[in-house]
Amino acid sequence: MIHKQLIQAGCLGLSLLAAQVLAAVPADQLARLDGDLTPVGAERAGNADGSIPAWTGGIGQDAGQRDADGFLSDPFAADQPLFVITAANVEQYRDKLTPGQLALFQRYPATYRIPVYQTRRSVALPQSYLDATRANAAATRLAEGGNGLLDYRSGGLPFAIPQNGLEVIWNHIGRYRSLSFQRQVVQASPQANGAYTPSVIRQQLAYPAGLSDYAPQEMANVLYYYREEFLSPARLAGGVLLVHETINQVKEPRMAWQYNAGQRRVRRAPQIAYDSPGAEGMRTMDDLDLFNGSPDRFDWQLLGKKEIYIPYNSYKLGSPKLKYADIIQPGHINPEHTRYELHRVWHVSATLKPGQRHVYSRRDLYIDEDSWQAAQADAYDGRGQLWRVSEGHASFFYDQQSPQYNAETHYDVLSGRYAVNALYNEEKQAYRFDQTFNRKQFTPSALRASGIR
Repeated sequence: MIHKQLIQAGCLGLSLLAAQVLAAVPADQLARLDGDLTPVGAERAGNADGSIPAWTGGIGQDAGQRDADGFLSDPFAADQPLFVITAANVEQYRDKLTPGQLALFQRYPATYRIPVYQTRRSVALPQSYLDATRANAAATRLAEGGNGLLDYRSGGLPFAIPQNGLEVIWNHIGRYRSLSFQRQVVQASPQANGAYTPSVIRQQLAYPAGLSDYAPQEMANVLYYYREEFLSPARLAGGVLLVHETINQVKEPRMAWQYNAGQRRVRRAPQIAYDSPGAEGMRTMDDLDLFNGSPDRFDWQLLGKKEIYIPYNSYKLGSPKLKYADIIQPGHINPEHTRYELHRVWHVSATLKPGQRHVYSRRDLYIDEDSWQAAQADAYDGRGQLWRVSEGHASFFYDQQSPQYNAETHYDVLSGRYAVNALYNEEKQAYRFDQTFNRKQFTPSALRASGIR
């Protein structure tokens, strides 16, 4: 159970942040990370009726095998659905669904469904990350206004015992995804009839501590480096994006550059942020990962924890036995291949600040307690009408102790279209955790060199 004073602190909103820097967690609270809380602040105990089990350390790195093409076996392949939620029985489960999920049942009553499986608390993060998380819990604070971190140790969760909505969202931003990796994934934005053109994208993400030439002082304000290159279709191929995500965005905002293959030029790209459109207009730039980037345009309120059905252990959705055409269908992805489980999530509601601009007036995020990865997000337009519903279909890459998405969906419940990202069923060696990166690979000059064919 969340400590009552933490909930009260979250519900006060963020008015105090403008006037002061919040202190780190008191020492007496830190002991909870060895007691009723896991090392990253989740509740160790199961829920009252046992439908959410206790966390007992997650699954081991030997929980399955990785095949010659890089695909993980499903450690829960024998599980069968406990039940399936459909438009016909959805009212029985309303209290464990988000407004966005309910809207999808209303929009697609004949085809949308949620197969619910046994809850498996599979996440087990590396000890080095847990050590850094413990150090951060004692020291890390929000910068003035909440738009950055102070005294943050790279390679750890910022706030294992969050006291407000901003700390929760910074945990999602700073969650563990391994210190560095490369992946080759597919993005598509199907038309209403299901027709789509897949875009193949190679993405690289590295935290400073994951670089071969890590220099702590020189990278003191870098949270991570991100780079992506479009491999297809031909009209997009060769375009490269580079992002330096910062820790204290008050001190130094995100920096981004784009290489245009047609012009053979590298340009600064300040538009790679906030509500600039992406995926053929089906999501915003800060919708990727269900939320990324600076949180400064919204007031973030912590509404506490809920038990809801979220996509989880989605190994079947990432299976090489599936083709993209098996997954992508009109309106929404094929629910036959999805898996949902009952989990506790942190519920954070963000309201657009007066005087700030964004296409969303409000957004609600539901963040898994064990991985700190967002699982659901609802976004509302300027009239306050529910507009977009996002889902992160997560798997735990147990051999790397790394939570990842097997698919990320963004549904427009008004137009009936959607975008799906992070599919990799037809890509061999889609995820690579054995790559060695250095700082030079994440510089603007490296973009220019990579674009010359």
